[in-house]
Amino acid sequence: MHGDNTELVRVRDLHFSRGTKHIFRGLSVDIPRGKITTILGPSGTGKTTLLKLIGGQLRGNQGTIHVDGLNVASLKRRELYQLRKRLGMLFQSGALLTDLSVFENIAFPLREHTDLPEKLISHLVLMRLHAVGLRGVRDLSPAELSGGMARRAALARALVFDPMMIMYDEPFTGQDPISMGILIELIKTVNKALGITSLMVSHDLAESLSISDYAVIISEGLVVEAGTPEQLRSSKSEWVQQFLQGKPDGPVPFQAAAPDYETELLGSLDRSGS
Repeated sequence: MHGDNTELVRVRDLHFSRGTKHIFRGLSVDIPRGKITTILGPSGTGKTTLLKLIGGQLRGNQGTIHVDGLNVASLKRRELYQLRKRLGMLFQSGALLTDLSVFENIAFPLREHTDLPEKLISHLVLMRLHAVGLRGVRDLSPAELSGGMARRAALARALVFDPMMIMYDEPFTGQDPISMGILIELIKTVNKALGITSLMVSHDLAESLSISDYAVIISEGLVVEAGTPEQLRSSKSEWVQQFLQGKPDGPVPFQAAAPDYETELLGSLDRSGS
C-alpha cells in the first residue's frame, strides 16, 4: 500500500506525554517523499521522540502517524517489523555492536532477517561498505574506528535493506570538520543516488540546512514554522530568527521569569535592616 506520492510520512494531531509532561500537543507535519527533511527545535522539544513514534517504538496518546500509507499505531507486530525493515536508522551513538567486526555488524541484520546465502550477504555488505568509503576497515572492531568512521559504518548498516527512508538522529554531533563534511556529502549523495527519503534531527543548523530540501521547527509540542531553508531564513517570526541566528535574548528571554529586580533588591535590603 502506498500513500500520497508527495508524502511519505503524514502526522496528524499527535499528542504524546511522558508522565505529566506534554511533549506534543496536536503536532501535524508532512515529510515529503524523496527529499531531505530536517526537524529543528530547542533541546527537549521531542525531536528524537518523534523519530521513535514514526518507527513505532512509542505510541502516541492521540492522533495518527501514517508511513507510506500505513497507520503505524494499528499495525500488528509482524506488520510493524516488516515496516521497520524499510526504515533505516542512524543513531546518534552509531550503536554498533562492540563484539563484532565492522563487516559482521553490517551483515548481522541480513543474517537475522533473511535466508540469503553467505556469498550474497558478503557481496551486499561489501557494496555498502564501499559506498561509505570503508571497505578497507571491514575487519576492524568498532573500538578501532574514529567517531566519523563509526557513524559511516552505522550508515552502511542502515542501508543494507535498501530502505525507503533513513532517519538520522543528530548525525553531525561530535564530528571534526572533515568527518562532518564526509557525512554531509554521504547523506546528500545517498538520498539522490538511491531515491530515498531522509529525515534528520539536528542541532547543527548550518550543516543540516545546507543539504535540506525542507525543514520543520517545533517547540512546545507544535510546529512553529516549516518550509524550505530559504523560506525559514526569510521568516518574519522573531522567534524563528532568534533560533536560527542563536541570539541570546529575544522572544525567548535571557532572564528567567522573576519578580521585578529593583523591587526584590530593595525588599531584601529592608528585611536585612540595612
